[in-house]
Amino acid sequence: MADIRSFRDHHPRFGSSVYLDPRACIIGDVSIGRSSSVWPNVVVRGDVNRIRIGSESNIQDNSVLHNSHDSDYMPGGTPLIIGDRVTVGHSVILHGCEVGDLCLIGLGAIVMDRAVIEPEVILV
Repeated sequence: MADIRSFRDHHPRFGSSVYLDPRACIIGDVSIGRSSSVWPNVVVRGDVNRIRIGSESNIQDNSVLHNSHDSDYMPGGTPLIIGDRVTVGHSVILHGCEVGDLCLIGLGAIVMDRAVIEPEVILV
């Protein structure tokens, strides 16, 4: 069973047929859509803002998904939004950005706060 944790009254939510590897860690305000998968050593940390992962998306080994809190530097903070049918390659960092549907985020990519990856983009 994956490490699934609540944080400050926020509880992860999962659609039907979601696969969570036993070594994945999902914390806080996280929603993962149906038929998506989260693989070994992935951390999805919705502690200071929300994380939404669409349906049929694939978050591969060693990736880190996080966001930013509300501050003077980042008013309102930045949620992390990942669309449907997105593949996030091994060791990717997605931080407070938006990834459109049908994207491929290549191995080791780093995408930071408020960046927007339009649908059907391959980022290498």
